[in-house]
Amino acid sequence: MLSRRRVLLMSYCLDYGGTERQLAELAKQLDPSRFEPCVGSFHTGGVRGQELRAAGIPVVRFPVRSFRSPTTLGEAWKLRRYLKERRIEILHAFDVPATLFGVPVARASGVPVVLASQRAFRGLVGSPYRRLLRLTDRMAHGIVVNSRAVARVLLAEEGVPADRIHLCYNGIRTDLFRPPARPRPQDAVTLGVICVLRPEKQLQTLLQAFAPVRQAFPHTRLRIIGSGPVLPDLQNLARQLELGSSCSFEPATDQVAERLREIDIFVLPSHTESFSNSLMEAMACGCAAVAGNVGGNPELIQDGRTGLLFQNGDSADLTAKLLLLLAQPQLRRQCAEAGARRIRESFSIQASTARMEEIYHQVWQARFPSLPAAGRPMKVM
Repeated sequence: MLSRRRVLLMSYCLDYGGTERQLAELAKQLDPSRFEPCVGSFHTGGVRGQELRAAGIPVVRFPVRSFRSPTTLGEAWKLRRYLKERRIEILHAFDVPATLFGVPVARASGVPVVLASQRAFRGLVGSPYRRLLRLTDRMAHGIVVNSRAVARVLLAEEGVPADRIHLCYNGIRTDLFRPPARPRPQDAVTLGVICVLRPEKQLQTLLQAFAPVRQAFPHTRLRIIGSGPVLPDLQNLARQLELGSSCSFEPATDQVAERLREIDIFVLPSHTESFSNSLMEAMACGCAAVAGNVGGNPELIQDGRTGLLFQNGDSADLTAKLLLLLAQPQLRRQCAEAGARRIRESFSIQASTARMEEIYHQVWQARFPSLPAAGRPMKVM
């Protein structure tokens, strides 16, 4: 039996969030006959940290507060010592802070395989950090992206060689995110979204689009579920549009699957999305999905088949798409069923984990072609 590869997965925190969930699920799903995972983070007290510890996966904290703080050098030395003592063979950073901290330390420590991640567009990253990311692009042995859209940006704007970019789509638990057991009633349709209420989610577009929808279909409701900095602005806009009780704002919840099964049409109006976990979850739960034609959304939604795409930022186009689904219940059902099937067949957490294992294998073999791979031979997908 060949030895298992020791893998350190790193992220900024281990709380709610798509990246944190992807990391935690990967750590739990990696084949234990080939990989021995552990997790490092600046903040380890969140729900994912608890989940990982309950699964018996070691979690270590590197409390970096600021890259400008002199204490960061001490944390870098602590990480170096951890890498050496645990004989880490693969370090995989999942987000920008973990990449900027972990990749240089891992390379200086002689970790055999060092991987970074790009899970969002770099337009959301400030200029100083973006310049630093270009340095870690050259240090890392590979960069894992979660959509072809992000890969194209790394190629065209950041000059990353194509052979160092590795695509691994996000995956979700299809046993947890699944359609309701019984068909939804068709007399009153619920529109909704579950997300962090941040500016880039562009939820004002959804509110503006909903106002004429409500006039045409008075019994239709809109639920905005989530917490975040733009909540007061959205509530003010809802009052200005006189949406009244037809629009409700609900706080963030850990009962995401249950809330999604109460929504008929899920709307994602973000002006930037790499590969949306929220959109995948909604489709898996049997919502008819409507999303902006940006980023990785077209890689999930086949327009007119597994959902509908609208012109980014165009509330009138979004209104038209929503009215189409409301006027044609058969189309709504077809999109919902096809979307759920697509997620189940192509975007499960098992499929995502298998692909990540393949990436680890490929990068290792490219670096050390004469050395055996961990565990049994990988099947190339």
